[in-house]
Amino acid sequence: MKPTILIVDDEPGVRSSLSGVLRDEGYTVEAVASGEACLDRVTRGPVDLIVLDVWLPGMDGLATLSRLRERQVDAQVVLISGHGNIESAVRAIKLGAFDFVEKPLSLEKTVLVVRNALRQRRLEAENQVLRARVEKMRAMVGESDAMRQLRDQIAMAAPTNGRVLIYGENGTGKELVARTIHGLSRRRLAAFVDVNCAAIPEELIESELFGHVRGAFTGAVADRRGRFESADGGTIFLDEIGDMSLKTQAKVLRVLQEGTLEPVGGTARVTVNTRVLAATNKDLQFEIKNGAFREDLYFRLSVIPIFVPALRDRPEDIPLLADHFMVEFAREYGRRLKHLEPSAATVLQEYGWPGNVRELRNVIERVMIMVPGDAVTADDLSFLGTASAARRSVAVSDEEQLTLHEARDRFERDLILRTLAAQQGNMSRTADVLGVERSNLYRKMRAFGIAPAR
Repeated sequence: MKPTILIVDDEPGVRSSLSGVLRDEGYTVEAVASGEACLDRVTRGPVDLIVLDVWLPGMDGLATLSRLRERQVDAQVVLISGHGNIESAVRAIKLGAFDFVEKPLSLEKTVLVVRNALRQRRLEAENQVLRARVEKMRAMVGESDAMRQLRDQIAMAAPTNGRVLIYGENGTGKELVARTIHGLSRRRLAAFVDVNCAAIPEELIESELFGHVRGAFTGAVADRRGRFESADGGTIFLDEIGDMSLKTQAKVLRVLQEGTLEPVGGTARVTVNTRVLAATNKDLQFEIKNGAFREDLYFRLSVIPIFVPALRDRPEDIPLLADHFMVEFAREYGRRLKHLEPSAATVLQEYGWPGNVRELRNVIERVMIMVPGDAVTADDLSFLGTASAARRSVAVSDEEQLTLHEARDRFERDLILRTLAAQQGNMSRTADVLGVERSNLYRKMRAFGIAPAR
């Protein structure tokens, strides 16, 4: 479809010559003589670009541009004027104009500016589509009580600058929670920088986090900004914070306390304004007692604790997630969209999902590639059904051989896990529901190897 250009100029000669040139370039061109007529035209249909004269009878060009922005008209605007000055040009750019061209018009230059403006508009539109697609892929899918409570917690935490410590098993979507918090925060237009603390070698993590100066160590041939400084004004996400060494923990604590950092090998301190989100699959209180994690850092990070439930604790969300991933992979691989038969949905819901949402995504990718038809049946998921049946068989066999004490422990452990998930990891509410003291609940959980959520 050809782009539509609206020319707004009170001089008939300018309207005629400019319209002719732009039509020759293959554009659809309309022309009006006043700002009022321009506003009337954009209410009757969209245009891609407005070439707007500054000096107009009645409402001038800058006032017209201001009204266009108030009405949220997203067309690109190029201003033209025979009395151009720096003040008018600066004001036009502040109001969102793409460019400012002086009269007498060079038709060659004007056509070039129009091309660039339309190209910019096209790129912005493509960027919006891509961002929407990425956001949809990162959507928090699920309608279970656990997911609704998780969304409520995120909605309350996101608009603040409070630090958030996200708990959950591997594959539950802790990074997705962090990105959602950033996306709903006042910092969403600034950078989101993620750091996997477990994946960076110990000898490099300080340089990654805080940067370094030239000559700080072998191979440091130039100054380098660290992740904290790259996230200045935005958000840094420290994933697997429980795997960070005590030495690095001390330096992170200093950044949180003072809002400044010192690059490796440097002496000058750098001020940063960075919101910190962290995540772990470990029991940090247990790590503190073992001397592997600093208690003062724990309290600094855990201003707002958020627990992400395991997939097995929200089985009603599994078919929704499966459909979501099918749409994603159908688009990625250019395949026809498949659907789950009821028997297949049952298999997915009965499976234990030790790898959580990440494992489910991998299973759906396998199904989208390997299943030839449009329907996914239970037979197509036999590799999961066999594993589930084997686990159930072992479980039954174990129960037949359990002592009364072992059976009671198993029941208590399962009850604590279910209640903890239902209460979103809140230890006080879990203790109240179970009718025990918090200290007793902590003791039981340690004995059963359950990591507390906060």
